[in-house]
Amino acid sequence: MTRVWKWNRPVTVREVLEDLQKERSIAYTTVMTVLDNLHQKGWVRREVEGRAYRYEAVSTRAAYAAALMNEAWSQSDNPAAALVAFFGMMSEEQRQALTDAVRIVQLPETTDENPGSAEDRGGR
Repeated sequence: MTRVWKWNRPVTVREVLEDLQKERSIAYTTVMTVLDNLHQKGWVRREVEGRAYRYEAVSTRAAYAAALMNEAWSQSDNPAAALVAFFGMMSEEQRQALTDAVRIVQLPETTDENPGSAEDRGGR
């Protein structure tokens, strides 16, 4: 999945193979099998192009990581304690990213507790 996410576009088995071979020796059939397994699991979609397939990620790497965290958290018998333990493992940079994320998703607070209608405020 790392290679598929890396390019952020549909990729062929050959492209993934050539990229992986820069780091280690690996067979074409191995890469083909892994991409087929990812397709079977629903992690990638594929389209025929000539005699080959082009594979594309179904979700982003961030969405995948979020789903993993949510799954792990939902398995806890004490979600609050799990979050406290998780936060305790975070680096300062990760805690800052969390703070930024919370700020982004918080709904804006209304400043007028009971706005009423325009007529109630003297308008027409």
